[in-house]
Amino acid sequence: MTKKIENTNVLVCGVGGQGVLLFSDLLSEIALSQGLDVKKSEVHGMAQRGGSVTSHIRFGPKIYSPLIEESTADFLVAFEKLEAVRYLHFLSPKGVLLTDTMIMEPLPVIIGLVEMPKDIDERIKNRVKKFYIIEAFKKAKELGNSRVQNMVMLGALSNFLDFTPDIYHGAIRKNVKEKFVDINIKAFETGAGLV
Repeated sequence: MTKKIENTNVLVCGVGGQGVLLFSDLLSEIALSQGLDVKKSEVHGMAQRGGSVTSHIRFGPKIYSPLIEESTADFLVAFEKLEAVRYLHFLSPKGVLLTDTMIMEPLPVIIGLVEMPKDIDERIKNRVKKFYIIEAFKKAKELGNSRVQNMVMLGALSNFLDFTPDIYHGAIRKNVKEKFVDINIKAFETGAGLV
């Protein structure tokens, strides 16, 4: 680590099965390995059934609470666009949104109880000054494994954090099964090149 890192709030959101928890575990471990104080809190919900999953990650010289207050997230990382809109109120006015292009219809839409919002992009543009739309799921599929979508998003986020690529690679090697290490690192590098 070359310079002092200020307290940083990262809110990650997605749906069950997208790898939100592995993403947050890796980012927390990376920050911890650099001597930072780290607090993390997760909400699993109905994660195994495609329900909403969020993770609050806070790191810096001294962190007192694991929860990110509304309007204080430095980064909102969304693996799905509807989840991005759902959690926009957590992003600070100077915060950065990174969201996948993927949209998964929630159950009430699938069974016809409600209509899918048609103004998702407009809601994002109206509420966020700095945002990046990342084709993470698409890139993961092109790499041959859609499950590495989370590593594509981690790579995209890495452009804004002061950790070197080798630190991310080390955390991936330590936390991912050996047979999946190479594709996860490739997905991370792909994501880093998208921003």
